[in-house]
Amino acid sequence: MTVSGEVLDGVSATTLWTLHNRGTEAKRSDGVIRDPWAVTLFDAISYDFRKFGKPNQSHGLRAVAFDAATSDYLRTHPKASVVALAEGLQTSFWRLQRAGVADQLTWYSVDLQPVMALREKLLPSDERIVPLAQSALDLSWMDRIDDSHGVFITAEGLLMYLEPDDALGLIRACATRFPGGHMMFDSIPHWFSRRTLTGLKLSDRYVTPPMPFALSAEEALALAGRIPGVRGARDIAMPPGRGLWKVASHSRMDHIGFLRRNRPSITVLEF
Repeated sequence: MTVSGEVLDGVSATTLWTLHNRGTEAKRSDGVIRDPWAVTLFDAISYDFRKFGKPNQSHGLRAVAFDAATSDYLRTHPKASVVALAEGLQTSFWRLQRAGVADQLTWYSVDLQPVMALREKLLPSDERIVPLAQSALDLSWMDRIDDSHGVFITAEGLLMYLEPDDALGLIRACATRFPGGHMMFDSIPHWFSRRTLTGLKLSDRYVTPPMPFALSAEEALALAGRIPGVRGARDIAMPPGRGLWKVASHSRMDHIGFLRRNRPSITVLEF
C-alpha cells in the first residue's frame, strides 16, 4: 500500500522529516538503528522527502536513546503504561517488542487525527495499543491512562514546538497527575530555537516550523527544583554514532561548558 504524505502539514509534517532520517539510517548496513517498520513506512509514503535535505543520524540516535530509557523502566515496571505524546510516525513500540520488554505493557499513542489515520493505514493493530486522536495539550488523554502499574511518558520531538508556557504546563500537569511516573523529552538549545524563529531552511523547498521552547541541559535538570512534583531529573547521553557524531557524543566534550550549554539534550524527569 502506498499513501500520500501530503495529508500532513505544519508541525505534523515534521514527523516525515524524522521518518526520513530514521528510515534512511535504518536502511544502512552500518546504521545506528535497526527499525524495520520505519523502513516500511518510509517506502510506503509518497512524499518529496528530499526537501528535508541530506539525511543524518540525529533522529535515529535520539530514538535509540528513548528506547534505552524506556526499556530500563519497563524492566522494573513490566505492566506499565507508556504514553507516547505526539507520537507521529514513530515505531518505538515494535522496537521495544523486539527487545522483549513490551509483552505486558499498555501503549497509548497520542496525536492529531491526520497522523493517527496514517498510522492506522500503515502500521499493524495490536491489543496493547490504545490510539488517542487528540492534541497532547488536550489533557483529557490523562483520564484514559491506567497508572496502577507505573507510567512512562515520552515527548519525543514535541516540546520544542510548543510555547514555553504550554511546554512547562504540560510537564507540570503530568507531574501532578502521575506521581511515581517518569517523563522523557528532548530539548533544543537556545541558539537553535532563535534560528528557527527567523526561518530555518533545510532546503530551498522547506522551512521548519518555529521552535520557541528551548532548554539547556542544566536548565532541564533544574526543573526538579522548579516544578512541583518533579522530584528528580537525569540527563541522558546521546548514543555514539558514526564519524563526527561519535566525536560529538564523547563524554569529554560535555566537560566543556560552552559545548554543554549549546548542545541538544534529552532528559528523564521522575515524579
